[in-house]
Amino acid sequence: MKKGSLSIVLFLALVSVAVLSSFKSIQPAAADGYTIGDAATDFKLKNVDGKMVSLSDYKEAKGFIVIFTCNTCPYAVASEDRINALDTKYKPKGFPVIAINPNNPEVQPDDTFVKMQAKAKEKAFTFPYLYDESQSIYAKYGATKTPHVYLLQKEKGKYIVKYIGAIDDNVRDASAVKVPFLANAIDELLAGKEVSVKETKAIGCSVKQ
Repeated sequence: MKKGSLSIVLFLALVSVAVLSSFKSIQPAAADGYTIGDAATDFKLKNVDGKMVSLSDYKEAKGFIVIFTCNTCPYAVASEDRINALDTKYKPKGFPVIAINPNNPEVQPDDTFVKMQAKAKEKAFTFPYLYDESQSIYAKYGATKTPHVYLLQKEKGKYIVKYIGAIDDNVRDASAVKVPFLANAIDELLAGKEVSVKETKAIGCSVKQ
């Protein structure tokens, strides 16, 4: 092969590699986090009262309503009374709420631990409000919004994901809710039934990384 032809071949090969690398880089990342039926990890995170909290602390629980939320997102703020109501209704039935703030306070300064404490006191939260300081737990679960719900059921010592998504069908206005997705799912589990609507789209603010 002539020197000129070889140079052209090498050039085309380099261009092909560059194009393929570029194409690969713009492909959407594979979806991370849990899907329905997965066993969710336990955790040990700091509550607003300074104590460390884990799912394993709740020996008598049948499951958990894990909600990734925060101080600042308007959708999360609009959900606060609903989350309190869910805990009040379902904690005695074995499904307590565990709320987790996944946001980086360096990106969203109103989501510091101190301001979490103030929020919990102001709203009289009846549930733990935990700080995911390392931002590792929300990533394991695959939460992308605040609020973002994961309904877990205890099965043979594991925490099995039964529902993922929104609390209900109107995150902006509690008075306009027509379908309470999360409550329906819990009621079905309590009745020994399979959850009929297993996933919905979580509507909220993106997690601040």
